[in-house]
Amino acid sequence: MHSSTPSDEPIPELPPPPPDPDVRVPLLIEDWLTVLSLGTLAVITMANVIVRYMTDQSFAWTEEISIFLLIVLTMSAGSSAFVRKLHIRIELFADGGTAKRQYRLGVLTDSITLLFFVMLTIVLARMALDEFNWGDTSPAIGVPTWWYSMWLPILSTGISLRILGMLRRRLRSAP
Repeated sequence: MHSSTPSDEPIPELPPPPPDPDVRVPLLIEDWLTVLSLGTLAVITMANVIVRYMTDQSFAWTEEISIFLLIVLTMSAGSSAFVRKLHIRIELFADGGTAKRQYRLGVLTDSITLLFFVMLTIVLARMALDEFNWGDTSPAIGVPTWWYSMWLPILSTGISLRILGMLRRRLRSAP
């Protein structure tokens, strides 16, 4: 009986990613924001780990900035995933059935997603404004929390505009 080791089996190649859709504002904006956020997050986290290991102390500021960068990373990567149709979805429903059914379901999901992100933009803008008005400061480094939260409605608006563009393109291509 032949026993195979993992090195004996060929590694299957991944299929190439689908081409980017034709958009007016290049997706490189979100891609670079994602890369820079992830890179910065990795560097400051590694610095904190090294300092903690060597000195039994930690950089308290890294936790606040790490949380902020994780949110930026999630929103920027999510925005490009929506446009590229690489986000989590149930493909059996999204890609199944007739072209007319796929179109209707696409319009419905794009509309609901757009409504969600528009409402999220409003809530995040009110939160940032409240933090500015009340003068809230962060617990670790004492900077105003609106410095972090003011970017959230901006990113949410960017996602809303991307989804609006998707919806517009979908409505133009009605079956």
